[in-house]
Amino acid sequence: MDSAKHPMCALEDSCRYLGVSLAALALLTACDGGSSDAPSTSPASTTSAQAAVTTTTTVAAPPTAQGPRMEKWIELQVGECLSDAPPSDPSVVTVSVVDCATAHAAEVYLRADVEVNAAIADVADRECAAGFTRYTGQSVAGSPFVVSYLIDSNQDRTSANPLPSTVICVLTASNAGPLTGSARR
Repeated sequence: MDSAKHPMCALEDSCRYLGVSLAALALLTACDGGSSDAPSTSPASTTSAQAAVTTTTTVAAPPTAQGPRMEKWIELQVGECLSDAPPSDPSVVTVSVVDCATAHAAEVYLRADVEVNAAIADVADRECAAGFTRYTGQSVAGSPFVVSYLIDSNQDRTSANPLPSTVICVLTASNAGPLTGSARR
């Protein structure tokens, strides 16, 4: 093979050298911090020998609450809060997930795998009631919450998975009002 480099290889090497050089320059600039006795090349110090050097520090703004995001309801995880009540329409695929510190309508508190033939109301109710107590530290009866659930029934009866369905338990306020904060103990 010819020892001459292909033009594209030379371009790649030049770009790689430029990238490494820029990274090194940025690192040296950041590490300098004005502690060096060497003269600075910043515009403020080159305009006049008498000019004072001004250092500007940029402070990042504190993180803000994350805005709503759309998520498939079958992918909801424990601790996530929904801006609206869980969908009852089977054609609704996505829900709006919000930060639990903001006003919200519902909170996911349990995901439980269940047998394919058991993904029915009595099993879902039993799983959700037990999960509610573990999550909140109180029983559903007498609490300020109402429990509902969604069932993701992956009804593949040909697979060897004995627990293909998932019950997703959700709590809402018993007065249908908004919730703020998490119900997790």
